[in-house]
Amino acid sequence: MKLLLLLALVGLAQGFQTRVPLRKMKSLRQRLQEQGLLESYLEQHPYNLAAKYFPGIAVEPLENYMDDEYFGTISIGTPPQEFTVVFDTGSSNLWVPSVFCSSPACRNHNRFNPAESSTFLSTNDTLFIAYGTGSMTGVLGYDTVDVAGINVRHQIFGLAETEPGDFFYYTPFDGILGLAFPSIASSGATPVFDNMIMEDLVDRNLFSVYLSRDSQGGSFVLFGAIDPYYTTKGISWIPLSAETYWQITMESVSISETPVACSSGCQAIVDTGTTLLAVPIRAFRTLMRRLGASSSGEISCEAISSLPNLIFHINGRKFPVPPRAYVLRNNGYCTLGLQGMDAPTEEGELWILGDVFIREYYVIFDRANNKVGLSRLP
Repeated sequence: MKLLLLLALVGLAQGFQTRVPLRKMKSLRQRLQEQGLLESYLEQHPYNLAAKYFPGIAVEPLENYMDDEYFGTISIGTPPQEFTVVFDTGSSNLWVPSVFCSSPACRNHNRFNPAESSTFLSTNDTLFIAYGTGSMTGVLGYDTVDVAGINVRHQIFGLAETEPGDFFYYTPFDGILGLAFPSIASSGATPVFDNMIMEDLVDRNLFSVYLSRDSQGGSFVLFGAIDPYYTTKGISWIPLSAETYWQITMESVSISETPVACSSGCQAIVDTGTTLLAVPIRAFRTLMRRLGASSSGEISCEAISSLPNLIFHINGRKFPVPPRAYVLRNNGYCTLGLQGMDAPTEEGELWILGDVFIREYYVIFDRANNKVGLSRLP
């Protein structure tokens, strides 16, 4: 999950195109580690990564929340009230804390006050979302939502009334803006991007994401357009296997031309709300062993230069992820950017292609044709 700060409207050409600049921030894991709180926090906050993709009752865990780095600012209401949100292609609801919430996690974040907005409309509908590390409850309302200059009128969103526990207390974001499909939206709420489409607020029914590597700047989400600067190597279009998450089919995963996982095919979700590569447990153990990592994922920083590419075979093409991408450096030690997950589906095992993968590709999320486009970055 991610930090998009300072949203701005930048048109690449004529028409409705909105570029959201992204900037990295120190992750929750790093902040807690510096304060000596990481170990105790992890013991108190176990979470189930797989729960997000098997909702049951609107479950949407913030997997890999310790490494979340990219967030963005939106505004809600008239006059506008600002909130920092996660732009998450792995969920579909928009929600923020409200003044009705007295949980500690709400009190140290921005809270929406409907009494201060002349365009707010209330409802009697409730919202419940269970997370791998906690939950939120609230009510639904309608108001104008501004995303980098795109004004989405009469947008339904959640006003959190409870955020139990202290998980959200530590997070640098206020709420979540989901960019997946309406079919997985809790309480049947229409997602923000769907309203952008229905109100003809974007030139094309797609958005694209560029995440820069390391501490480089220039990351963005672009609504309504594809930036040709990032597609000079061509675009590989991949049809969706389900219109829920941005889900696709993979043929296999290999190392040095040797298949090591997903040998009979599997499913994968391209998810900006996941920082790491989430890997089925059996494949995770195989990769840890093949790459020479410890059981906790630690690996020698000196070994990075000799590690192989991880190659994802998707729709007849190869999509490599080099060691510079899947090995994470943190305070002088190195770990693999992989995490085990047990989440089988009817179509096969499930992988989550998070930011470790996305940073290597310019990703286009095409709602008009229900496809994902990948363009290799230099």
